[in-house]
Amino acid sequence: MRKFAIYGKGGIGKSTTTANLSAALSMMGKKVVQVGCDPKADSTLNLLHGEPVMPVMDYYRKYTEGPDFEHIGKEGFGGVFCIETGGPTPGLGCAGRGIIATFDLMDEQEVFQKLQPDVVLYDVLGDVVCGGFSAPIRDGYADEIFIVTSGEKMALYAAANIIKAVENFKSRGYAQVKGIILNRRNVDDEYELVKAFADEHGLPIVADIPRSKDIQYYENKGMTVVEGNPDLAVSQIYQDLARKLLQA
Repeated sequence: MRKFAIYGKGGIGKSTTTANLSAALSMMGKKVVQVGCDPKADSTLNLLHGEPVMPVMDYYRKYTEGPDFEHIGKEGFGGVFCIETGGPTPGLGCAGRGIIATFDLMDEQEVFQKLQPDVVLYDVLGDVVCGGFSAPIRDGYADEIFIVTSGEKMALYAAANIIKAVENFKSRGYAQVKGIILNRRNVDDEYELVKAFADEHGLPIVADIPRSKDIQYYENKGMTVVEGNPDLAVSQIYQDLARKLLQA
């Protein structure tokens, strides 16, 4: 079982990237679990054709106890099993707590033992890398980390903080950053900026994803671009990235 965490600042496109990777991996015949680790709980929406799964934290609020295995998530496109951690009521509690509670519940319900996935993808907010948001790094849930960034200053700043957080756990043998995913925002000299950042940290750029109206077009239809039209150039980039992850 390969376990990847996809990190990046809010709004950088990590959820789009992760969902398209899940779709691509499922089309390669892989059994995939995607865990959305963001309070917005929208990571898996395009795998579920716009019909969201109830986040674990919402379930706790509604029923006081956590969901059983049958209700912890649901199957989306390509058989991808979709789980959303969710978060606290806005303004109350720690957003990262939802991740910790969900991971504990997944262990309790033996989700991976029952599903036997080939690949697990964690989609993790990277604006802050503390508490629950660092759980995939430090608690052995993920083995390999990829960071989604553009050439924008704040995106690179968040990426640097993620790398620092990983370095803090390096001696303990936890997950390691394996590469940078460039998700373009068409800023000036974008590739050069991200390449310089990647080189500074000794990391490869494993994918260069262009801005594409096709992505938005299919998201408006409630699906990933990989599902909507796997033959498009941008869909091929996601599929190439999926192959790279498996070969790494």
